[in-house]
Amino acid sequence: MKDRQKNAPAAVILAAGKGTRMKSDLAKVLHPLCGKPMIHYSVTLAQNIGAERIVVVVGHQADAIKTLMNGTGVLFADQEKQLGTAHAVLQSREALRHFTGTVVILCGDVPLLETATIAGLMERHYSRNAALTVLTAVLDHPGSYGRVVKEGDRVLRIVEARDADAEILNIREINTGIYCAESDFLFDALSRIDNDNAQGEYYFTDIFEIAARDGRGTSSFVIENPVEAMGINTVAELARADEIMKQKSVSRSDGR
Repeated sequence: MKDRQKNAPAAVILAAGKGTRMKSDLAKVLHPLCGKPMIHYSVTLAQNIGAERIVVVVGHQADAIKTLMNGTGVLFADQEKQLGTAHAVLQSREALRHFTGTVVILCGDVPLLETATIAGLMERHYSRNAALTVLTAVLDHPGSYGRVVKEGDRVLRIVEARDADAEILNIREINTGIYCAESDFLFDALSRIDNDNAQGEYYFTDIFEIAARDGRGTSSFVIENPVEAMGINTVAELARADEIMKQKSVSRSDGR
């Protein structure tokens, strides 16, 4: 555990989606939040956790995102067809070809995450000597979020709501889409995921069942404030995030 913890992680930021519910031609992660493009906050977070390498997976309006990030040292991986989250992360394999260690997987449309939260996720990952750890939240009304099925602290699988039965839908612990994974396990496991599900996509979450079959350790870290993990999918959610971020800025300037 200690040896892993000494080494800097890598970060993969998923930013390939178009964001059709934003009702805009602009790629979702380029929408401004408190005066900066949304993707800025995920990249800054990756820098704050000391990521040795930051790979942004791009698709829609890739050139515009690359131009925006010019000079930051960020690497890029192209996802020409959006075939699901597992496929998206797999596109970063070449950029991380010579990297061995922990990979933190972030989303370009989740801008409110605090550095301390990801530090907590990484600490849980290291302390459990896990191959794979997921950031989760406990919600009163989990809705359409994927449910986290556990046995004690071990995550057995994550079931998308559209594929879940009534018993699974009663689970209140949900997947935020943020993960830590060991690189040697990550890319081998991703290459074994299929698209036999309701959406016909390659779900990253299927990697937990592969870990279980391989006898690799899995874990979870429950976020203290679920609002931090809020994904931005609509103009209304963007406006809410803008307000939350402004309130946090005021609180910090007041010393609260």
